[in-house]
Amino acid sequence: MVRRIKTPQDLAWLLEHSHAFHGGQIQDIAIRKQRVFDESSGREVVAGTNLTAIIRYEVAVRGPEGLYAVTRTARLTMRGVTDFSIFEQDGADCSDITALHAEAAGGRFRFWFDPRGEFYVVCDEAALEEVSRPGQTRPIRVGMSEWTFQAQAGELPTVSWLLEHLDRAGAPCAWRAIKRSPRTHPALRWEGYLIPTVIHDPSQRTGLHVQTYGRLDGADFGIILRAIDPHENGTARLLVVLADIIAYNFSGTCLSGNHVMERDEWLGEPSISRTATCDE
Repeated sequence: MVRRIKTPQDLAWLLEHSHAFHGGQIQDIAIRKQRVFDESSGREVVAGTNLTAIIRYEVAVRGPEGLYAVTRTARLTMRGVTDFSIFEQDGADCSDITALHAEAAGGRFRFWFDPRGEFYVVCDEAALEEVSRPGQTRPIRVGMSEWTFQAQAGELPTVSWLLEHLDRAGAPCAWRAIKRSPRTHPALRWEGYLIPTVIHDPSQRTGLHVQTYGRLDGADFGIILRAIDPHENGTARLLVVLADIIAYNFSGTCLSGNHVMERDEWLGEPSISRTATCDE
């Protein structure tokens, strides 16, 4: 999902959609200053400041089968920042969000991310980029590489489609399905392991975990790839190859570790940097 926040109505939508990020946690904050060359002074001057916050939060969504949990990871980019404060001391932590408070006044937005105003931003506009996944999924372990793709439109590819494209890419695999349990999240579709055919020892056949889900938050489908041990049997490389195949064939948003990016950003990244290790 990608949504620009430019009007008071957009801001109201953001607060309603995110439930004001209630109970969320800020994973990362980045400040970027844009500079231009001033010919009159012969030096670079600041032309604008952007501040980006990565926020992970959960909401309850009502579907045909009742309420179910959805985990969202959002990249909220605040552009044209004219004032901000990021203040932590004496062990204080402003990463936990009780509820986001925001207002639109004088053509600008003001965001308070904690009750004491230790994380405060004034900006001209904002943009929300977000990946949604079924909630209550297995936790990320230290050393695990994980990548999620949420497609805005299209049909969920089949296992045969994945295997065929991996064959073409020179990474042939076998498939081992996992049976659905009665307590499976209602959005989940199918899952299993892709096992490189070069692996001959059955005891080592863990492979790349693939989990898929259907329509969620307006997007048609999603695919989660997990390399539980990236250093085993080349599964990290397999993750990159399959992620490239998926992003090339569908339009949507990627989540790699805590990095939310559009498919073009992912495809433009050097392959060596695309297996972000999660240390959470």
